[in-house]
Amino acid sequence: MRRILLVDDDPDQLEIRKLIIHRAGHRVAIAANALDALTVFDAGRYDTVILDLRLPTAEEGLSLIRDLRRRSETVRLFVVSGWPADIERQPERHLVQEVMTKPVKSEGLLKKLAKFACLALALAVTPLNAAQATLELRAPREVVADLELSAPNSQWNRKGREGAYARVLVNGKLAAHIPVFLGGQPLVQSILLGHLPAGKHQITVERDPRTPNGIELKTGPIKVRTFAPGDPEHLMMAHAPILFARRDDLLFSDVPLLAYCERTRDRSSGRTTLEYTVIFSNEDGGTSTRALMARWGRTTDIEYVYRVTFDSAGKRLSGIIQTRGHADVEFAGDKEGHHPLLGVVTENNMVAPEGRSAIRWAPAPIPADLANASRELVMDQAPWTYRVASEELEREAKLRAFGTVDGQNISDPRHYLTFEARIAGRDARISPAVRLRTGPWRTAHLGRPDYAVERPGWARMSVELPPGTKPADIAELGFTCLTEPPSSRKPAPLAGACTVEAIGAVFLLNPDYTPGPSLWTRPLDSPVTLDSGQLVSLPWK
Repeated sequence: MRRILLVDDDPDQLEIRKLIIHRAGHRVAIAANALDALTVFDAGRYDTVILDLRLPTAEEGLSLIRDLRRRSETVRLFVVSGWPADIERQPERHLVQEVMTKPVKSEGLLKKLAKFACLALALAVTPLNAAQATLELRAPREVVADLELSAPNSQWNRKGREGAYARVLVNGKLAAHIPVFLGGQPLVQSILLGHLPAGKHQITVERDPRTPNGIELKTGPIKVRTFAPGDPEHLMMAHAPILFARRDDLLFSDVPLLAYCERTRDRSSGRTTLEYTVIFSNEDGGTSTRALMARWGRTTDIEYVYRVTFDSAGKRLSGIIQTRGHADVEFAGDKEGHHPLLGVVTENNMVAPEGRSAIRWAPAPIPADLANASRELVMDQAPWTYRVASEELEREAKLRAFGTVDGQNISDPRHYLTFEARIAGRDARISPAVRLRTGPWRTAHLGRPDYAVERPGWARMSVELPPGTKPADIAELGFTCLTEPPSSRKPAPLAGACTVEAIGAVFLLNPDYTPGPSLWTRPLDSPVTLDSGQLVSLPWK
């Protein structure tokens, strides 16, 4: 017997369907609109909801689906609508088990209910596509699981078949959701299980119901690492943040690919700081895609989310988060153990103590030393990140033909030459340039000073080139220095200068999106200084 909630703004349909389903042996409640449906759902323990979509508008039905899924990860949602197109191309399609077109025969509806009732029983006994392991701890530990996951019949660049979602349970309690984004290519993802007490613990990895219908999840063996106080990485794991996805139900947009942690120590005070950064697959707001490629050389969003400082005795002194408007504020929210709970609250992936959704991400950080490299070095060490970012651009229609202008869209990322350089500027901005054997110089800034880079230190930048460009086609590499545009702080243009202090790498992406070999193979003989408006060719062969 199921506990079923029927939602329809047609009272005749409600009564007829209620009678038929009740006679089939199920307990049934009804609601005539979305608000009543949520009230009834909250008051009862319903395992199934059958709803019309237009209540009276499709947006009200879609909103109800989102609200119901936030309230329950396991409730089965069936849409019965005369206009199935209202949902088929929407993100909410991933949140429901079945979409049926009116008129629906009662016999067919009951068969669907019976089918999913059997599936629910099977999931309760032996989770579909699940792996399990038992961990026994002799003492409390911070625990990380390394999970090999794949979704063979998914395609990250195809809407509706992007990938799978796995969920990790510890003793039946949710530890993390994991987006699976490389199709059939197995990838090991490391997940925080948190601080676990001594004793036996059951770890389960299973297919989450949010996974699109027809997408399979494959799991490999569960491997576990434990960290005791005093271990080199214990402090880093113990204070790593746990994130919650934005509350917009875009399950496969702006997902975390990796987290890393930089450790610094102040020798004079003995203070140690851990800074946690997350690499998201994209950003739906904030910096435009064109500016990302010009000023950062990639379309992922790399954001520090939490910075915690300890005194020389290991006592926590402060914990700072990066929140709305890139503001640094002291974190005063909830924690699990020492792990801060942070909701992603903006389209450019800023965080806050509030804004927690039903999707919980807990990527285990990897240590990173970026003293002599840009942040993108972490992507180079996990080159599949370029593929995920590029395929997400394709799915979200953010690509255009080479050499054209289409809003903030960009060309295929494989058409860009990426530069890594240590730079400095004085009242000026710097941008890389390329000249092929035929044609003029091409720049990253595209004639816009705001697409050039003003920040000092190691930076990535990229220049769009014609499709099929090979290293042998490149005649010259260089940099150009642009006058700092007027601002409220500096109302009059100033004649500044730029310096290229060192070059780390210059590369194109391979056909599989992985970074190719660097075209720059020797250090600069000495720093190169450019005046505002000057373009300098560098000796690179």
